[in-house]
Amino acid sequence: MPANRSAQLPVVLLTALAPISWGTTYAVTTEFLPPDRPLFTGLLRALPAGLVLLALTRVLPRGAWWWKATVLGALNIGAFFPLLFLSAYRLPGGMAAVVGSVGPLFVAGLATVLLGERPTVRTLLTGVAAALGVSLVVLKAAGALDTVGVLAALASTASMSTGTVLTKRWGRPDGVGPLALTGWQLTAGGLLIMPLAVLVEGAPPALDGRAAAGYLYLALANTAVAYWLWFRGIGRLTATQVTFLGPLSPLTAAFVGWAALGQALTPLQLAGMGLAFGATVVGQVGVRGAAPGRGTRPGSGSGVGKGRVPVLASRRS
Repeated sequence: MPANRSAQLPVVLLTALAPISWGTTYAVTTEFLPPDRPLFTGLLRALPAGLVLLALTRVLPRGAWWWKATVLGALNIGAFFPLLFLSAYRLPGGMAAVVGSVGPLFVAGLATVLLGERPTVRTLLTGVAAALGVSLVVLKAAGALDTVGVLAALASTASMSTGTVLTKRWGRPDGVGPLALTGWQLTAGGLLIMPLAVLVEGAPPALDGRAAAGYLYLALANTAVAYWLWFRGIGRLTATQVTFLGPLSPLTAAFVGWAALGQALTPLQLAGMGLAFGATVVGQVGVRGAAPGRGTRPGSGSGVGKGRVPVLASRRS
């Protein structure tokens, strides 16, 4: 392995922890949290984590970064969560995750326009292989597809993909680390989700100790730490590298379902896991022009190359 790729390996492995963490969302939601409160769950994932990071970093946006942080927070959190939940509830089985697994192809197209990163034939074929592998893992016998659900799934993927590429393009202000940038986005996204959650779901549900523990895990490990690792990775890797880590989320969900919830894995699903994981690996070693070790400067179009949908391949996330 070339020296630059060897140096990138720790960054890749740390960034991969984000989609792996997101892959536990379904199990935690179904086993610990009140049912049928996806927006409230999204709100508690985003806003408390964002406020904690703001308190830790004590850094607020300045100048143009007020609107940039709002845009990124809306794309990566505020719009992404509700659209993803809508698609997951309206589509059968893991179809929402299958639609979302085209994220690498979305990012490849956006990176061409916004970052000047031309996708190779290898990248496109690897993206198709990743989507096929995820579909074999999560796709169950399906009925008629819901048009609104499909459109919501595509919109959620487009939202997160656009947010990732813009995060890469804008970088972060001088002297501002990825922890502060993560706090800005989670806070902005949570504030955008709040009125929607109140309007659609009403007052918050009563929480017992089990639910409180589940929400604490989602807010801290699953969101604050995971999104920090994700945005940190966006600043140090190419968009293509980061986005090909996305299939690790539904793969982790399938593994947790098998290991912790007693869900069986068929030979076809195992083959799909191997195909998707192979595409993830190829997506790391087949990329040229890795990004520098630090985020790009704000406003610079430099750097190349996010990532796929973090939340899970199921009706609940």
